[in-house]
Amino acid sequence: MPIEEGKAAPVFTLKDAAGKKIALKDLRGKDVIVYFYPQDDTPGCTKEACGFRDLWKDIHKRGAVVLGISPDDEASHKAFTAKYKLPFTLLSDPDRKVMSKYDAFGEKMMYGKKTVGVIRSTVWIGPDGKVRKHWKRVPKAADHPRRVLEELQAVGK
Repeated sequence: MPIEEGKAAPVFTLKDAAGKKIALKDLRGKDVIVYFYPQDDTPGCTKEACGFRDLWKDIHKRGAVVLGISPDDEASHKAFTAKYKLPFTLLSDPDRKVMSKYDAFGEKMMYGKKTVGVIRSTVWIGPDGKVRKHWKRVPKAADHPRRVLEELQAVGK
């Protein structure tokens, strides 16, 4: 079932870098920005993560929570978070089940070839648990966090 704006976001529970389970339902009442990325400490993923880090104060002021999800394990997330001083939570989805529910895993074009993998995308889930915005395929990782912040600002929170 594809992600649809205005519909309930698929529920999930994943582990963070410390092995603690984080459930979407526990964040009810907050705006949640869930961004899906292919791999820790790679050029595009680092630019995107650092973009969210650099805009963190403005995002956080609006009461939003940021969750980054990749297939990387807890140790990788811990190292990535420490290296770049990321102030938000990274979650591990090694079997890509949550990514699949969110249309963030599947067929994509990479360097002109069809391949199967993580599709860089973001979902903004409102306080009511419904999808407010779905960025299906993020073309420029470095610019994307600014676009997310602009959307948050546009709602006048």
